[in-house]
Amino acid sequence: MIVLAILIVFAAVFFLVLGLSYQHENPMSARMANLRGERTMEYGTTRETESFSSRIFAPLADSLGTKMEGLLPSNWMEGLDTRLVQAGQPVSRTGFLAAIAIVEGFVFLFAILMVTSAGSTLKGPMLPGFIIVLLVIGAVLPKTWLDNRVRHRQTEVLKSLPDAFDLITTCVEAGLGIEAALAKVSEKVEGPFGDELAIMMRETSMGKLRRDALKEMGERTGVQDLISFINAVIQAESMGTSIATVLRVQAEQMRTKRRQRAEQQAQQAPIKMMFPLVLCIFPSLFIVILGPAGITIYEQFITRP
Repeated sequence: MIVLAILIVFAAVFFLVLGLSYQHENPMSARMANLRGERTMEYGTTRETESFSSRIFAPLADSLGTKMEGLLPSNWMEGLDTRLVQAGQPVSRTGFLAAIAIVEGFVFLFAILMVTSAGSTLKGPMLPGFIIVLLVIGAVLPKTWLDNRVRHRQTEVLKSLPDAFDLITTCVEAGLGIEAALAKVSEKVEGPFGDELAIMMRETSMGKLRRDALKEMGERTGVQDLISFINAVIQAESMGTSIATVLRVQAEQMRTKRRQRAEQQAQQAPIKMMFPLVLCIFPSLFIVILGPAGITIYEQFITRP
């Protein structure tokens, strides 16, 4: 029973990774890839280099995710799309829903197996609660993975904002326009923020208004500091004020916020270090320091007539 339970958990993790790594070709993802300058497969072409799992498991996961889309509410699906975009579109919506369904199925099988092996221990009122807890854990795992991806991407964007704002301010004060400055920064800055700037510049070159492209970039990242910067730039353009002055003020504010975040993390470090000290380091020190003394005292009591 224990070996079978371990195999079920291993299979659940395997299919979770497989479902989350599956990328379904849809118009939105193809458009985002084209805006990033990536090459996508054209309609009607075949993928000769696809693996066996991509040709067998991917269509099944796509079909399962499509069926789940019809069962879930539309507002929940819109929120999921927003979180996937903020995470950098690491997986398609159908792939994420398929991963949730597969993990829930394996968790349910694991719960049945545990109930069968436990016998009378989990009978009565404890049985429904045990199954519900396992199902909730299976549903929370993919969401936790997605939230971690969003948090990591937003952290990367937030780290690159002060230097990027300084570079934009320098370019504008040197005589470049705001679009030329953003294009220069998109070439120099690496990471998610540079990719988002490149997408925004491509959308602008395709005819979209710059204010709309900037607002969509802020929505794709979900970083409040970037959204405030975009709103300040749009307001300065609409009121006819100096863009260079607004950019300099925003750059100074970003540097101040970066220093404040560093000070906050420095103040939180002693509290975070307390748990590994108490749980890991202090017991080892007590064993090393008090161990020989304890052995000596024990030998004294043993040899005492």
